[in-house]
Amino acid sequence: MSVKLGVIGTGGIANHHLKNLVKMDGVEMTAFFDVDASRAEKAASEFAGAKAFTNLDDMLDDRKLDGVYVCIPPMAHGDAELKLVERGIPFLVEKPLGINNELPARIAEQVNGKKLLTSVGYHWRYEEATAQAKKLLEGAQQGMALGYWMGGMPMVPWWRVMNGSGGQFVEQTTHIVDLLRYLCGEVKEVYAAYALQIMDKQVPGTDVPDVGSVTMKLANGTIATISNTCAIPVGHHVGLDLYTNRGVLEIRGGTLREITPEGVNNFNGSTNAYNTEDEAFIYALRTGDASRILSNYDDALRTHAVTIAANESAASGKPITL
Repeated sequence: MSVKLGVIGTGGIANHHLKNLVKMDGVEMTAFFDVDASRAEKAASEFAGAKAFTNLDDMLDDRKLDGVYVCIPPMAHGDAELKLVERGIPFLVEKPLGINNELPARIAEQVNGKKLLTSVGYHWRYEEATAQAKKLLEGAQQGMALGYWMGGMPMVPWWRVMNGSGGQFVEQTTHIVDLLRYLCGEVKEVYAAYALQIMDKQVPGTDVPDVGSVTMKLANGTIATISNTCAIPVGHHVGLDLYTNRGVLEIRGGTLREITPEGVNNFNGSTNAYNTEDEAFIYALRTGDASRILSNYDDALRTHAVTIAANESAASGKPITL
């Protein structure tokens, strides 16, 4: 069965997916939408028979699409997803789901009402190291977790302002929050402290906090703290450390380090998590079997709610109960 796909938003993250999709048999890239006509036309020009659009309704009405990739900045979410739901077109949407709770919650309600097939781009779930960590956690007593996203600021204008990105914890560190939920369970309470220490002086107009720590209580009793900064000139820790009665698990993207009284074990994944994520979505489009999709819209909404709660807590100075 040939699968005909469209893409909404033709920036960097879309290219990550396209590199995988072009290698899959029976996958046709037929439509590209972008508000920038030159970017849409450039993307379409690389695929025989593909067409560029700057009007989303025109694209969805002109092309018979089996699925769509939604690869747009956080503040742009909403219109695209709602139009796809209205037409009953399955979609994979990149995180985060937006910059507030209200709009994603409305989309989720409509997705659930139509029982629409969806996937969300939490690719850390598809890492082999994550699967290995999940196995090692079976039967273990979890105690606490420490997460990190410590590095520099992406130099795109919308990322530097809260009404564009929602801030680092919502736009970037959401991957670590999602990994925590996937491995350790649901978050019940959030307390956050943020500050803007450096980047507003280096990049005028910046209003996103550039340092922050968020402490969480989980339903199973685990205590977790996830810290992030986008203010340092080097990349540092990005990952999640889990502390159990058996020892420590250190997850760093595609690698896992297990520390126990018996010694240290290292695990290095060999697959491309983005590719595994894309294969799961395409398989679901072909077969209707969504079991390989590890994060759908409804599940991702719970991760998103944690990150928005962190923003609310940092603004109010009070813990937020979920």
